[in-house]
Amino acid sequence: MLFILKAACLAIYALALSAVAGLLPHGISGPVQVVAAIFLGVHTLELAFIFMFRKVHLYRGSVWMFAILTIMFGLLHWLPFCVANPRKY
Repeated sequence: MLFILKAACLAIYALALSAVAGLLPHGISGPVQVVAAIFLGVHTLELAFIFMFRKVHLYRGSVWMFAILTIMFGLLHWLPFCVANPRKY
């Protein structure tokens, strides 16, 4: 299920990039770009939430890679780490 949702996120970003390149009709390109911008904005807010509540330590890789993947996929990226490693603060 997560794979399908991550693929949908990538499809939205790919459509937005093709709209910027002028490959989509004008009637579709505007809304696709707005949806992609909203996705990126919400996922950036999620990243701030994660850093604020110190959930980054659950990821075993680089902090920069965690940040990039969280901006791309948001909750779909970081929630499995929190569920797999419940920790009381």
